[in-house]
Amino acid sequence: MQLAEELIAYARANKNDVALAKGVLCKAYITFALNERRASHLLAFEAERIANRTDDLPVRVQATISAGQSWAEEGNFPFALAKLQAAVDLARQSNSPTSLAAALNALTLLYTQMREYDKGFAVLDELLAVSGTLASPGRMAQAKNTEYGLALDAQQPQRGQRALLAALALERQLDARGMVAVTLVNLSDSYLKEGDYARALRYANEAITAGRLVNNEQVEATARLNIGQALIGQGRLQEGKQSVATGLAYYERTANQPDMQAVLLEYGTALEKAGDLRGAVTAYHRERGISNQLFEKQRQKAVYELQEKYEAEKKQRQIELLSRENQLKSTEIDNRRLQQRVWWLLALVLAMASAIVGLLYRKVRHANVQLKVKNQELKRQSSRDPLTALYNRRHFQEFMRSHAGKPQPAYGGADVVGALFLLDVDHFKHINDRYGHAAGDLVLTTIAETLHDVLRETDMIVRWGGEEFLAFLPAVARDGLDDIARRILNGMAAQVIHYQGQAIQVHVSVGFAPYPLAPLGRPLTWERSVNLIDMALYLAKAHGRNRAYGLRGFQQVERTTLEAVEQDLERAWRDGFVDLSVVLGGTDGGDTAAAGAATRGSQAGASDGVTAAAVT
Repeated sequence: MQLAEELIAYARANKNDVALAKGVLCKAYITFALNERRASHLLAFEAERIANRTDDLPVRVQATISAGQSWAEEGNFPFALAKLQAAVDLARQSNSPTSLAAALNALTLLYTQMREYDKGFAVLDELLAVSGTLASPGRMAQAKNTEYGLALDAQQPQRGQRALLAALALERQLDARGMVAVTLVNLSDSYLKEGDYARALRYANEAITAGRLVNNEQVEATARLNIGQALIGQGRLQEGKQSVATGLAYYERTANQPDMQAVLLEYGTALEKAGDLRGAVTAYHRERGISNQLFEKQRQKAVYELQEKYEAEKKQRQIELLSRENQLKSTEIDNRRLQQRVWWLLALVLAMASAIVGLLYRKVRHANVQLKVKNQELKRQSSRDPLTALYNRRHFQEFMRSHAGKPQPAYGGADVVGALFLLDVDHFKHINDRYGHAAGDLVLTTIAETLHDVLRETDMIVRWGGEEFLAFLPAVARDGLDDIARRILNGMAAQVIHYQGQAIQVHVSVGFAPYPLAPLGRPLTWERSVNLIDMALYLAKAHGRNRAYGLRGFQQVERTTLEAVEQDLERAWRDGFVDLSVVLGGTDGGDTAAAGAATRGSQAGASDGVTAAAVT
């Protein structure tokens, strides 16, 4: 940073814009490495403005690329695309193959982020051709790594693996140790996804050695995670868990929540395939906690952005009103002058002033109507999920808080209760990975429509977060909860979603209970009720999916604690402290009566095998 500041001072003293643009770009890159992303972006934008004052095309290309990448990192893809396309045009004018390769590489990466894979491959073809003319192993290695990222996202793993192997050979030829370490860990991950655990272990161990040479902790941590999953895949469960724990420690220390969430999801899937259902549930639970935190942050950001937009529009309206007031004052002054000079025009001037005032009054009224409409739209957006149009979690929380502590409504008998249903889409990540996020969005909107069909108009349906939905039923028959769960399961299983000529079958897992739950006669808070239903949902996931677990009530709860029940609902069920019902859905068949019999049998002890058979 000191050297960059010296370069900037030198450039300003000598009025050299080329050197100044380079100095500001260097400072932007250093600031980015220090995780000060917003400051880095502002510096990149400043460097672009300075570079555009010069005739040095390579510097202008580099600055425009940096500005485009900064817009992409802020999520503004239209601005980023315009900048990077301009960088490619400038590079063609400069007749510099090196600048053109850099611009094409950045544009390919952007198309990958935007999931415009066809355009990405078209740009990639030109990038590889240009890189091939440079006789530069470093540029070609960079292009091959870009090809790997695009091929991986476009569901072409074999092409991505070939690109990685080619990049590794070039990097070793250059002795580019930092690039070698990253490529080795990517190769390990590639073979892990193929199920080739021996090669995954080999490249992961090589990546650890390479990462230590360049002091890259992230490479080493990622390699540890890949080693752990490979060992789990080979049946060496305990060794694998230890290796994963070592790798996770780095992500916990750096508080990298998005990467931590993806790691836990892959870890849970590996444990589930290995038969360690308890470990898988624990991993999924941790992942769900991070997912909820990220969802809340995203919601707050959206609310803040709406507020900023509203304030900006409000200020703009105020400016317009002030401008109109100034115009009115100017008109009044002109009228006085005209009155003094030409008395016979007084009547005409007054008529014109009245017309102007009337027009302004009508416009002010129109502005107030528009403000009212905007306020109503803002209120609707703050309580509804933009994708599914269902109520969002914030609206449900405010609704429950406004009803907390109030006497429960008299439903007309002890057999009429409220109910909470929590459902999660089975294998949703697989749908996103295989068909793309647009297909995932179609699945979510279809589920929302199906819930409207199978539930009543008076029932509150909420998008709880990600692929989770929650339904609050204010008044239903206590003995009809299992039928509602079955209706939800079968309603979802009956939906066949057609996307780009492919049929997608969707199943869900459900947890449910009457509301309020009242062990020992003391009603639980809605938050604890939702937590217990969430645990029932995890049981449904762990025991095969496409099924519902319902918490009917508590038995002999004075012999245990509610905390113990929350920590291990399945054990509490087997020990006879809670009464669960199991509803099987879709083509899995199943009979609620049989599941109920298994529930009653579990109170006598799980050692007779009846409960296990019902769960299976």
